[in-house]
Amino acid sequence: MNVKDVMSKGLFCCTPDDPIQKAAELMKTNDVGSIPVVNDCTERKLLGIITDRDICIKAVAAGKSNGTMKVSEVMSRATVTCGPDESLEACEAKMERNQVRRVPVVDGKGTCIGIVAQADIALRDTPEHTHHIVAAISQHRTQSQTAAHA
Repeated sequence: MNVKDVMSKGLFCCTPDDPIQKAAELMKTNDVGSIPVVNDCTERKLLGIITDRDICIKAVAAGKSNGTMKVSEVMSRATVTCGPDESLEACEAKMERNQVRRVPVVDGKGTCIGIVAQADIALRDTPEHTHHIVAAISQHRTQSQTAAHA
């Protein structure tokens, strides 16, 4: 099975200049935990990703959620990606190795065309394999490991 067989294609995106409130509203409205950050929402060249955790840890918990913070201030720029024709096993390995629950899917030109979430895999896999993936991705990281990953 390939990434294109399980990825979510109804893509919501934001830009680095958008306020974090816009990203949070998109997450709430569309019931998602992350939004790809792109150069613009037409061309969709992937620049990074912003997660609900980024907003909570880097803005709210830091006391900086005054409504003026931009996505660029909290997004993760070193984003793990996969291609649509990549095997699902290779994508899962990237999730495990990088301890991420969501991986943007990009085409050969760097255009974001979808996203694969841990939940997408869980819905199509055996309970035993899903348990393994969740356990591997969810291993505890120290604060310094988390900061290095961000």
